[in-house]
Amino acid sequence: MKKRNLILIIVAAVVVVAAALTAWLLSRPTFEQNYHIEDTSSITRIFLADKESGEVTLERQNDSTWSVDGKYAASQPMIDLLLETLHDMRIRQQVNKNAIPNAIKDIAAHSIKVEVYQNVPFINWFGGHLKLFSREKLTTTYFVGRETQDMMASFMYRKGDDVPYIIHIPGFRGFLTPRFVTDPMKWRSHSIVDLNVKQIERVELEIPEMADESFAIQREGEGFYMEMLQNHQRVNGFDTARVAQMLSSFTYLNFDEFAAIVPNSFADSCVRGEPRTILRITDTDGHRSELRTYIKYNNPDDVKAMPDPKMYETFDLNRLYAILNQRDTVLIQYYSFDNILQPASYFLGADKSIYAQ
Repeated sequence: MKKRNLILIIVAAVVVVAAALTAWLLSRPTFEQNYHIEDTSSITRIFLADKESGEVTLERQNDSTWSVDGKYAASQPMIDLLLETLHDMRIRQQVNKNAIPNAIKDIAAHSIKVEVYQNVPFINWFGGHLKLFSREKLTTTYFVGRETQDMMASFMYRKGDDVPYIIHIPGFRGFLTPRFVTDPMKWRSHSIVDLNVKQIERVELEIPEMADESFAIQREGEGFYMEMLQNHQRVNGFDTARVAQMLSSFTYLNFDEFAAIVPNSFADSCVRGEPRTILRITDTDGHRSELRTYIKYNNPDDVKAMPDPKMYETFDLNRLYAILNQRDTVLIQYYSFDNILQPASYFLGADKSIYAQ
């Protein structure tokens, strides 16, 4: 009898706990988790704007790369992160009822507007099995507000909703606002070229102050030959290993950052004169990239005081200024160009193995 009573007590306790748990779950707000973009591959364009600094349009190209404002190549890692955010973000909770007016007011004053355009079919029948007449359409507009107090989510309002929500990415520790960047410059790719050896047709390195050290590496069938730019004469006996290292350096060759972040007077004092080197890379499709490099001084006032015997104090030993394709002033690292900005004598096996400076 005692055993039977014990079983009844345990069963009753389980029933009470289950009822309490069910009541608690039912009392919690539930959300239809459709806040995200499920099919990011259908996104064709994203427009971002804030009320302070600017706006930017990101657009998918036919080759699946992205452009910035229809002019520049976009940074693929940043694009990937934005698409990942749009896909992974979820509702953490609804804004507290009493806090909704203040949340709406703050979002209206400080939010980032995000318009998402997708390629959607005009006819979408049988659960998506029959899709016809696709066209681009503005499907979702978000207003991304500031971070929550715990820094683990962001306030957001989606056009068409009644209230704003607190949005997060499950498992991610941080808020989402910084991923929605409105500065076009920050979206631009830092790529100079991305070519494997088979894609390279010709490389020229012109050294204005050392004309006899200027040279070119030219494709010939499956191989390459070296010629001097001064007289366009072929060179025999060049170091094939060093040339191979040079050519392999054009895969994922990037610059460090845009020089727009430094004072104009600083950059202008360095790029006013003749370039130290002019690098031209032509691929097998005939596309050419040009990079003009300039010495970067640690202090712009040193330009007036040159020559200075304390060279290590005068020059930046880590980075150079460069003008890419006669358009953008950028900063590049010596380290990235270790096998590239070398004079002809370096590839001819001579003892001289310094940068062309």
